[in-house]
Amino acid sequence: MNFSTRTGWDLAENDLAARVRQRRAAGLDVLDLTVSNPTVCGFHYDAAALLAPLADPTALHYAAEPFGSAAARAAVALYYRDHSADMALDRICLTTSTSEAYSFLFRLLCNPGDEVLTARPSYPLFDFLAQLDDVVLRDYPLHYDPNADAVRGWSIDLHTLSAAITPRTRAILVVHPNNPTGNFVSVAERAALQSLCAERGLVLIVDEVFLDYAFTTPQHSFAAADSPCLTFVLSGLSKICALPQMKAAWIAASGPEPLVKQALARLEVIADTFLSMNAPIQAAMPAWLAQRGEIQSQIHARIAANLATLDAQLRGSSSQRLALQGGWTAILRVPRTADFAGAALDRGVLVQPGSFYGLPEGRAVLSLLTPPDVWKRGLALLPLE
Repeated sequence: MNFSTRTGWDLAENDLAARVRQRRAAGLDVLDLTVSNPTVCGFHYDAAALLAPLADPTALHYAAEPFGSAAARAAVALYYRDHSADMALDRICLTTSTSEAYSFLFRLLCNPGDEVLTARPSYPLFDFLAQLDDVVLRDYPLHYDPNADAVRGWSIDLHTLSAAITPRTRAILVVHPNNPTGNFVSVAERAALQSLCAERGLVLIVDEVFLDYAFTTPQHSFAAADSPCLTFVLSGLSKICALPQMKAAWIAASGPEPLVKQALARLEVIADTFLSMNAPIQAAMPAWLAQRGEIQSQIHARIAANLATLDAQLRGSSSQRLALQGGWTAILRVPRTADFAGAALDRGVLVQPGSFYGLPEGRAVLSLLTPPDVWKRGLALLPLE
């Protein structure tokens, strides 16, 4: 049987996953400091309030609306209004996930073999999405200042990014804040990216799924002002409402009117071809987005408490937490003398090696959503010296 080369992945279990499986099969405890699914992290969900909108009788009526229902898109526009952004309904396209949104945009912008620039380190999902759509990813680096304070440490290497642009480059992708580094795009970086894209005829794709989880002052959405370049902002309920199971996301377009008009006309055909959004979820979106404050408050409190516990545990050790501004993850600089993730697992603690995200040796990634009791017990067992 001949399968496509785009699915020719190495599907073998990696060493760490195999060791975790074997440990659990032997009945040994594993304190998981990597869990990032909010629905299993002990947060309180108001079941009645969340499930009631799914009984909306409007869901019994089917309307083939490529960009999604007006009511659902109006709820998204209201979300952006809370972020000081005026987003017209006809510039919002609903999708079932940000992964699908990326796929729509890759198909809109790229022929097979065309390139998109992405940050490194970053989330490894992009590699799979690009490969499935025959798009080539090119890295641009994020630099870390070892002398940074506890907040601002990461920055975009704009010079290297600019030098990485080739005749086949179609877009620059940024995550605001980035995962796992937690850095927001600064005001100066935003202006430079927009100017570069406008000058070189590139599109700016901005993933803002963690926008609402800033640790200090709230950050502005890229949808908050007119952009000199064609810009697509992606987000969804998975993080905003901590509802990954409800499968609702969107693309919000901005930029010069002629470019936006052309892009949306083509995007509408893509969306109409799949018509992936289902009616019950769309009917429920206004209620869910309106309720987001309660779960976000719980997550903010969890993150703040876990960061305080982590910093206390690290105090006096040879390990260090890297600066971060937002998001759900923390990166540790840890001893390089051994396989840190392996040594942690030997003690019954699961952490992610930094290499999963393109980080250098001596880095480990933890989820700040981890339930506090597991977090405290797991941190106490880590080989931080």
